[in-house]
Amino acid sequence: MGAVRSQASFRDPAGHVFHLGARVLRTVGAAAAPAYEAIRDRGLLHRWVERGWLVATAELARQDTPDLDATARYVLEHAPIPFVSYPYEWSFGALKAAALLHLDLQRDALDHDIELSDASAYNIQFTGPRPVFIDVLSFRPYKEGNYWTGHRQFCHQFLNPLLLRALLGVPHNAWYRGAFEGIPTTELNALLPLGRKLSWNVFSHVTLPARIEARLVAHASAARVERPRRPLSRAAYKGMLEQLRGWIARLEPRGHVLTIWSDYDTTHTYAEEEQKAKHAFVERFVSESRPHMLWDLGCNTGEYAEHALNAGADLVIGFEADHGALDRAFEHATAEGLNFLPLFLDAANPSPDQGWNQAERTGLAGRGPADALLALAFEHHLAIGRNVPLDMLLGWLTSLAPRGVVEFVPKSDPTIQRMLAAREDIFTDYTEQAFTAILSGKARIVRTETISGTGRRLFIYERE
Repeated sequence: MGAVRSQASFRDPAGHVFHLGARVLRTVGAAAAPAYEAIRDRGLLHRWVERGWLVATAELARQDTPDLDATARYVLEHAPIPFVSYPYEWSFGALKAAALLHLDLQRDALDHDIELSDASAYNIQFTGPRPVFIDVLSFRPYKEGNYWTGHRQFCHQFLNPLLLRALLGVPHNAWYRGAFEGIPTTELNALLPLGRKLSWNVFSHVTLPARIEARLVAHASAARVERPRRPLSRAAYKGMLEQLRGWIARLEPRGHVLTIWSDYDTTHTYAEEEQKAKHAFVERFVSESRPHMLWDLGCNTGEYAEHALNAGADLVIGFEADHGALDRAFEHATAEGLNFLPLFLDAANPSPDQGWNQAERTGLAGRGPADALLALAFEHHLAIGRNVPLDMLLGWLTSLAPRGVVEFVPKSDPTIQRMLAAREDIFTDYTEQAFTAILSGKARIVRTETISGTGRRLFIYERE
């Protein structure tokens, strides 16, 4: 099979990304060749790869890739990203880390007469909790006096989503997924109270740009002569980047306190021996299945992800809907250097295929299947909390990976009793007997174990 061009690689005519089996190739056209040669010949390509800032990249002999664009000046091969994620799935900490990487790369590039032509958050991916820049065609030679042309895009895709949470306590994920190109400065500015706008940082990067943009829109139809802008010195350019970096580095989520599930690992109803039994069950499953990539649905703060990694999983992708738990999971993964990337997921409304022609960004299902799955203390949130029938729920779970561990929480468990306290119990078919019968119809049940005094039960399934 020949190389297939990525459906997300069409906006830049200077080059495109192709997939050849598991390999990732990028063409560099004639227009982009001088900029690529500049970062290569000045040693920046190697320098940034060594630092972990830029995806590992090798230049291929042109004759080794005959089925790609014949007009390409160069063909590069990149190390594959284990799991592609998007800014609307990142935690606050992940988005902040990505923003800081972008600014660090830009500052270092300026020291070598190079700058970034844009500031797309989609140019950054993660390996575990570590951000890495993936678009070598975003670099271009810097000319003294240049302005930072990517500032507006940086604000929309990095700064404004961070400020939404830091200043207003509102997570960026749902808005970002709907807006796709980030949060417009004019819209964020409209939400901010006057007291927030008096901050010099907010005024410089939000309020003033919003006023200028509104003025330009209001006079868009009027003929006018543009006044030439005064050149921006390199020192001023870099100073702006450094000031912005220092501000972003200090941002923290507003109301950074424990949420409903963020302290679940210390307040759950398991006794100590029950918790040990659950750990042992998961570790045995992982050590026997040896998954390269394991998905942990409802990963909470990453407790079981860490046990899975210790038992032999190469990589864990976690999914969590509670922002407090998600923040703690990313912080823990970063602090401990775990190969674990926790992402935001509302399981009843997963990320869809979207963007141009509904193909530019791949939905959750299209980025699977995983090699193995953990769904611990998870199914009742959909079955009871979101009224998803067990047949549909277990069909979805077993489609995500060929094998996995699913925990059944009986209706008598205190957690479900709390969920039912304020609503009518319409879940007559929610029983362990029904759960077992449905699961066995979709996959082979390999092993089960009751791991709590309230009747919680773990099931290992394996699709035939």
